[in-house]
Amino acid sequence: MSLEDDLTACAGLLDRGDPHRFRAAMAAPLALRRGLLPLYAFNLEVARAPWVTQEPMIAEMRLQWWRDALEEISAGGAVRRHEVVTPLAATLDAEGARALDGLIAARRADIETRPHEGRDSLQAYLDATAGELLWQAGRMAGSRAEAALRAAGRAQGAAAYLAAVPELVAKGRHPLPPGDAPSEMRALAQSGRAALDEARRAGVDRAARPVLAALASVRVTLMAIETDPEAALSAPPAWPQWRDAMGRAAIVATGRF
Repeated sequence: MSLEDDLTACAGLLDRGDPHRFRAAMAAPLALRRGLLPLYAFNLEVARAPWVTQEPMIAEMRLQWWRDALEEISAGGAVRRHEVVTPLAATLDAEGARALDGLIAARRADIETRPHEGRDSLQAYLDATAGELLWQAGRMAGSRAEAALRAAGRAQGAAAYLAAVPELVAKGRHPLPPGDAPSEMRALAQSGRAALDEARRAGVDRAARPVLAALASVRVTLMAIETDPEAALSAPPAWPQWRDAMGRAAIVATGRF
């Protein structure tokens, strides 16, 4: 397979499994898109790893496979042939590979069936996953707005996590910290909106705008869950694609989210 074939495969994975990031990546300039597609496909595959089996040891092995792949990229030598790893190695530097290893380590929490110990634990998880991912996407874009991108990523992670709660509960998982479920939903939505405000105050540079396009529906999702957390426990808020498209275009044009 060629690099173009690999990128097409990454796009297909994202289109099916992470449509928000897929659309944001496809709206980015071509050179950046070639980095974002494998980066986001990597994130999708890692996020899936703990869920494709009920055997914790097999899930651990799957995550370790990705950690080993990142170690190869970081070392700068030969890298295993894979439709995601190969194009990722073409754009991810050693610093990024080492940072993303922490993202995989954080995903080990998804193997456990017990809930997060508390709100601080859940926030740390979002920092290490969605926050790290958006910052590494920003680095690929040439941005230096680390504080803003990490905070914005944390907000994006909160929105995605809350949207996944009904499905996680149906699968027998305990995604929320101990306590009243609607209250915990509202608290996480509030902290996500606070993170968005934090990112705005920190400020973003123009280079960050293409990666911030993935935030198109984050604020309205968080507001909807904050307003009616009980409804969100049954089904996540949904928005038409045209609204997402308008939101992406506005973020890229103005840098406001």
